[in-house]
Amino acid sequence: MRPELVLFDNDGVLVDSEPIANRVLATLLTELGVPTAYEDSLRDYLGGTMARVHTIVRERDGVTLPEDFDHVYHERVFAGFRAELEAVPGVVDVLAALDAAGMPYCLASSGTHERIRLALTRTGLIGRFPESVIFSSQDVARGKPAPDLFLHAAATMGVEPGRCVVVEDSPLGVEAARAAGMTVYGHAAMTPAERLADADALFKDMVELPGLLGI
Repeated sequence: MRPELVLFDNDGVLVDSEPIANRVLATLLTELGVPTAYEDSLRDYLGGTMARVHTIVRERDGVTLPEDFDHVYHERVFAGFRAELEAVPGVVDVLAALDAAGMPYCLASSGTHERIRLALTRTGLIGRFPESVIFSSQDVARGKPAPDLFLHAAATMGVEPGRCVVVEDSPLGVEAARAAGMTVYGHAAMTPAERLADADALFKDMVELPGLLGI
């Protein structure tokens, strides 16, 4: 199927932010008495919202994170973004190919609008994504793995879910896309392929994505 809309996750798909964000999260949780290794953060929180972090830590570890947790986390992550964030290798060529093919695309991320804008600006991708095609978990009641974000993005863009393809790198994102009734391609560059096994197809290098999209 040639899609009518491609929905890109941001972290780990457009921008190579997951190593930065998960290092910060693991360190901060450990400081607050919830020992967390980098690998633990990737396993438990990759692709999720900050609300999900609070819920897991409260229910699993019996710890209520402080009120300023999100603020401190984002301050540290944003400092890391400004210092070292880069676009995912090959994604600029993918976006150029979509533009050349006239295939619409948008961004649908668990991150906040502030985080998304900073990441896109730092990596030079901001020109590809006007505000009208950026969707955040802040825009819906439930974040991934619920389908709300993807359904909201598709409805706003005027495309039926069944005509959409989602590009994701997290199990939560794959679950959300499938719940939305969309085709989903799993970017298995950093995430182990077995964790994305529910995707319709897997790819490791962005050079493979245009072929999957039929362009």
